[in-house]
Amino acid sequence: MSDAAKRSREGGERPRKRYRSDGTPIWGKRAIDGPGIWASCVKGKEKQTVGELYDLFEGLASELWPESAAADASDDEEGRRNALDDGAVEEEEVDLEKQIAKELASIKRPRKEQRFASCQTNTPCVIFISCKAPVDPVELVLKHIENVTETGVTRTRYTHRLTPVANTCVANVPEIKSLAQRVLKPFVAQNPDPNFRYKIEIKVRNHNTIPRQTIIDTIVSCVPSGWTVNLENAEVFILVEVFKSVCGIGIVKDYYAHQKFNVMEIANLKNAEDDRLGDGRVTAHEHAAGDREA
Repeated sequence: MSDAAKRSREGGERPRKRYRSDGTPIWGKRAIDGPGIWASCVKGKEKQTVGELYDLFEGLASELWPESAAADASDDEEGRRNALDDGAVEEEEVDLEKQIAKELASIKRPRKEQRFASCQTNTPCVIFISCKAPVDPVELVLKHIENVTETGVTRTRYTHRLTPVANTCVANVPEIKSLAQRVLKPFVAQNPDPNFRYKIEIKVRNHNTIPRQTIIDTIVSCVPSGWTVNLENAEVFILVEVFKSVCGIGIVKDYYAHQKFNVMEIANLKNAEDDRLGDGRVTAHEHAAGDREA
């Protein structure tokens, strides 16, 4: 029996593999996929961390992308108006069958796509929250880091470090190279300085297929020729997260200046500084009061 006949007998032709414009294959859906944010947390508090990150990210996204939030609110308001109108018609018609049909239709109505979704990692202390458009995970995390730096309030209890990645791919050399090129292209367009000092910050967990140095060399080959490696005083940081069979890449600035995006450390530094300044103000006030009494 020929191969074609076997495939036909087994249920038809195999689906053709799809490719990107650069020639790299498009793999099937992964458990961890798309742009998103890696988060480390207190061991045993992974479920609580996911909940608090949902609340945090939804609040930040509503501030950064208000048009999306307004559209959702408009849809909700329209749905409520329709429900009121339908209720009035039902009261007039007093038609039980129509009422049941409407209730069934409302149950079957597809839910709105959520902007954030937790992807299973099955690993203690490791969380991945995927982001849907128009959410930009890098911009989202930078906004939160800015807020924590200014206020000393993390708005979370169990979250430690946040690592945004512009996108993810299967952890193999051709895919990593393609992803690095796609992530670097918009960053270079927005930051045309040809002489950036950069450093690759790579973290590899539960992965032993590709050597760490091979991943670094692959990404270096995609960096603009004018950029120079500087491990001590980098301006741009290429964040690389390799977890099991998935690789994510993001590009940020001021990574070390913000405690490698560890929100707990940022908050502790801010609060310690406020306490120190507060003690100084109290002491100065007490000295001034003593001088007046003298």
